[in-house]
Amino acid sequence: MLAPPAPAPDGATDLLHPSLLGDDRAWTELVQRYRGLVGAVVRSYRLQDADARDAEQRTWLRLVEHRDSVRDPERLGGWLSTTASRECLRILRESRHVATDELDALADPDRSVEQQVVDADTVARLWQIVADLPPRGRTIMRELFADEPRPYSEVARPPASRSGASARAGPA
Repeated sequence: MLAPPAPAPDGATDLLHPSLLGDDRAWTELVQRYRGLVGAVVRSYRLQDADARDAEQRTWLRLVEHRDSVRDPERLGGWLSTTASRECLRILRESRHVATDELDALADPDRSVEQQVVDADTVARLWQIVADLPPRGRTIMRELFADEPRPYSEVARPPASRSGASARAGPA
């Protein structure tokens, strides 16, 4: 009877523990192997580019922080997918709170409490709709409704044709 084949030396189990103990080669291989998966999960949330990069970085950071809680290294892909999803949701919640806090700071004392609640809900819903737009659409909407909006003709130009224009962040 033949013995079962030994696990491949490049399996997740053989990479995870050495990489988390400081083996740079193993860490590089681990990141290369799962970078596409983490990126795909993050892209599915259609975050702004900076937020997407943050979600990816936070996912890798969580792996380092919780290295002892990965029970089955061969299922690392699932662990990273779940963690990336949670990080994207956390970023979306954080951006929603920032928008709500900014709205609270601008509350008009002459409006009734009921009207303030309705207005706050409307604004939150509108910015959620904007957050669901593709990245280019989000950028255009945020630029058009910024404190100092620029003309549509300027905002709508592709980034390569703008000279030195910097993107301003609007409410998230």
